Amino acid sequence: MSETMKDFENELSNSFRVLKIGEVLDGMIVDIDDDGVTCDIGYYTQGIVPNDAISDDPDFSPLRDLKIGDNTKVIVVELDDGKGNVLLSMKEARELEAWEKIEQIFEKQETVSVHIKAQVPSGVITYLEGIKAFIPSSQLSMEYVEDTASYVGKTLNARVITADSKNKKLVLSVKQVLREKEEAGRKNRISAVVPGTIFEGKVDRMESYGAFILLENGLTGLLHISQICEKRISKPSEVLKMGQEVKVKVLKVEDGKISLTMKELDTPSYDKEDTLFADGTEEPSSYSEEMTNTPFAALFSKMGL
Repeated sequence: MSETMKDFENELSNSFRVLKIGEVLDGMIVDIDDDGVTCDIGYYTQGIVPNDAISDDPDFSPLRDLKIGDNTKVIVVELDDGKGNVLLSMKEARELEAWEKIEQIFEKQETVSVHIKAQVPSGVITYLEGIKAFIPSSQLSMEYVEDTASYVGKTLNARVITADSKNKKLVLSVKQVLREKEEAGRKNRISAVVPGTIFEGKVDRMESYGAFILLENGLTGLLHISQICEKRISKPSEVLKMGQEVKVKVLKVEDGKISLTMKELDTPSYDKEDTLFADGTEEPSSYSEEMTNTPFAALFSKMGL
């Protein structure tokens, strides 16, 4: 009896309740059919959510993805749909919540997993928290992507780079995640480099202060001009050439940078030009038999030469 009186009091209270268009309500799904969703919103009459007001996601199915008894947020669209029911929108209510979540994701720079739904000019379309998002071609990979069709159907990790709820503009970047992953891998490889290690490399770039050497492990180190050779030079190009293969030794690894040296190698290599006399003849690498007949031969012998 007391329960019946409580229900009657609730109904009486609801009958005096005044709803406003745009008001966000807590509702409970009481029916789902081909036309939409019916919700109990604690009002004297039920609320109706048409299919086109449920979700923008083309893969979302009310009959499959919702169930009776689910609690949901809804927004009042019309106080009377012409049949005595309150017209509601789940989509608009979800958008408010979704944008709040997206803004938090953006502020924390979190990585999200998204499924690419469609190809559009200059990019692709996906959905995040039910909100349509755009990924430009320039943000799909480390390199610019000409053909975006191959990305449709793929699941990618991305980062929110624009979240504008007022203008409903949501832009994601896969490139940012890939760049950070590449940088993390580079730092791990650098941390494994030990000073004193000798590498084969190639001159990749030259500046006034030194040359950047692309090492065999894919990393790049700086060969300072003072570490190229023993003699003093005014620019690296006096000794090195672009693309030249060189052997270098790691001097130090500091703050994610590799410092290299050529002049401190145990076995330095010389170009053939360095072994020529002024007249163009080649300097002998050892004494020949003819040299033993010179006046200095005895002296060299005593000196152990």
